[in-house]
Amino acid sequence: MLRLSGFFKLNTGVLVFLNGEFVPEEKAVVSVFDRGFLYGDGLFEAIRIFNGRSFRWREHIERLRSGAEFLKIKLPFSPRRLRAFADELIVRNKMPDSLLRLSLSRGVGLPGYGPKNAHAPTLVMSLREAPKQENPPQWKLITSSVHIVASDPLAHFKTCNKLPQVLARAEADKAGADEALLLNTDGFVAEGTSSNVFWVKRGAIYTPPLAAGILPGVTRAVVFEIAAGLKIPIHEKNVRPKDMMQADAIFLSLTSWGIVEVGVLDGRALRSSPLIAHIQKAYRDTLSSSSIH
Repeated sequence: MLRLSGFFKLNTGVLVFLNGEFVPEEKAVVSVFDRGFLYGDGLFEAIRIFNGRSFRWREHIERLRSGAEFLKIKLPFSPRRLRAFADELIVRNKMPDSLLRLSLSRGVGLPGYGPKNAHAPTLVMSLREAPKQENPPQWKLITSSVHIVASDPLAHFKTCNKLPQVLARAEADKAGADEALLLNTDGFVAEGTSSNVFWVKRGAIYTPPLAAGILPGVTRAVVFEIAAGLKIPIHEKNVRPKDMMQADAIFLSLTSWGIVEVGVLDGRALRSSPLIAHIQKAYRDTLSSSSIH
């Protein structure tokens, strides 16, 4: 029998929410016939928890709800009940500064791709420690050989099938990089494996449009709000990799780390911009202010 202790260590004493119950992490199991396991037939969200409160809960749950509607998966709990369960999970685990992972699958059904008779969705929420937000280090970024599909409607949701991102991240790991940049099938810059990408040029911020096949990231939307508040012009634009290299600076947005400046792209050191420091501070202020409402 294969022993898991050398491969994956469970967090003893940590609770997981599984289909309406709070169970110890080591006992939180899902059927091997669950369609999330068999086909990646499901969705997920990662939500930042700060000072015991969910940051941008409404936006995350709306994206989950829209994705479930698109995939025709019925949410087993209302958004209000999910919020109550999430709050209880945070309190029970004593993890006020963490990342909440919410996973929804179609559940168990008949063999084959057809979703017929899969009427009992699986819903799981778990927590892990969040990285420290204060002064995140500059990241090394590589351009992946993996391309994503431009104008793919599935890109609007966090589906459980993320094989392009998995392969791209494996390339980044092999290269000793922190993140991988994916291009789309039209050859334009799209996004990181778990981040949205921005670049600064002549005092303005640019980012790929949603039609490039990117995820409409919740933190990406926060950057737009911050730019408007700071009166920094921000534009959506398709760009080739060689053109983005002419930018004054590059940064990423993602739920776990917030705003991260890119220091190296494909082995080439990038310039830094004080504008990114302003965005980082404004993000931290937004995150902090949300915890007192």
